[in-house]
Amino acid sequence: MQASRPFLFMACAELRQTLGEEADDEKRLVELLETVPLDSIYFHTHSYFLRHSYVERVYPNDFAQWVAMEVRDHVLGERLSVIDPFEFTELDALRGELISVIDDHLSKTPIVPRVIFGEPFYFNTSLIFEVPTRMEVRTLREFRNALSEVEVSAIYFHVFEARHRLRHEDSDFSAWIQQSLGMPELADKLRTINPYLGSLERVRSALLTVCDEFLN
Repeated sequence: MQASRPFLFMACAELRQTLGEEADDEKRLVELLETVPLDSIYFHTHSYFLRHSYVERVYPNDFAQWVAMEVRDHVLGERLSVIDPFEFTELDALRGELISVIDDHLSKTPIVPRVIFGEPFYFNTSLIFEVPTRMEVRTLREFRNALSEVEVSAIYFHVFEARHRLRHEDSDFSAWIQQSLGMPELADKLRTINPYLGSLERVRSALLTVCDEFLN
């Protein structure tokens, strides 16, 4: 089956920008969380996956990673690590949840946990640049083959960026498969893949598995 319009895979590159704000204890961390731009919340949660495309980490966002590894507060690290950013349609709501979890933890801690031998937390933001590829596909088979070979940042761009900074309600993959290939059942299956549960390579593997089910 030929799609009504082709799908062009887009890769991306990230240009990091420092905000000049840093925290050396959890109280300062939550104070800055209340004031930094929302793009910084995005940088430390969603685009964390772009910077760690291949390696899966125990703490899947920068806040949980810093609290656990630099402050050595594993209790708060665990609590922050289970916050799924994809459950929040608005970054303001995600910011609120992060603040709520840290505030609750601090209310039960007599001494504010701080860095002793580790590094402070540096707040950053970034710009994401689109990088066109030459991979243009028109059938599910072509889509599946290109998906297996494309630069991993394209997985990030079409799954993460599409839903958040680009303000799309769907990933680019499931939207194209439903609208242009006319395969709503496949599109629904792709929507059930939670990108928070692993690295971008694991997301790629899950996408390929679903495509193979329909091709076979």
